[in-house]
Amino acid sequence: MEIRRADPADSAEVSALIALTMMTSNINDYPGELLRQATDCLTPECITQRLSWMHSYVVCDGGEIVGCGSIGPYWGKENESSLFSIFVRPDFQGNGAGRLIMETLERDEFFLRAERIEIPASITALGFYQRFGYDFKGGVRELDEEHHYKLEKFR
Repeated sequence: MEIRRADPADSAEVSALIALTMMTSNINDYPGELLRQATDCLTPECITQRLSWMHSYVVCDGGEIVGCGSIGPYWGKENESSLFSIFVRPDFQGNGAGRLIMETLERDEFFLRAERIEIPASITALGFYQRFGYDFKGGVRELDEEHHYKLEKFR
C-alpha cells in the first residue's frame, strides 16, 4: 500500500469508497436512511470542492484507492485543525490502511501547526480514534446533532 495526496481526478472513486464503507461498516450503528443522507452530501463534486481547502490523502493498493482521509483548519483558525472523512474500504480494514492514513495526517502541516485537533467520530470509528490518543471533547460522551462524538487531541 502507498499513500499520496488526493487530486480532483480521485473524487469519484473517493466518493464511491465512502458510500460503500458507510453502507457496509456503519450500517450496524446507524439507520440506513441516515447513512444515505450522509453519502448524498459526499458527492464527487463535494470531494473536489473540499480539496481546495483541505489536505486530502488516498491509500492505494495496486493503483486502486482503498482508503482516504483529510485534515483542514478548524473554522479557519491557525492553531486548531480538524480531521475529516477517514474511511477504509471494508475488505482492507484491519490491514494497516487506517493507521497509514492517521500517521500521514498527523505529519501534515495542518496537524503540526495546531495546538488542538478535533475529529467528528462515528460510533463505528470511536475506538479506532481513541487508540491514537483522541478523547471526548470537554469530557462529553454523547453524540452531537450530526450523530458523531466530538473528539479532540492536544499537542
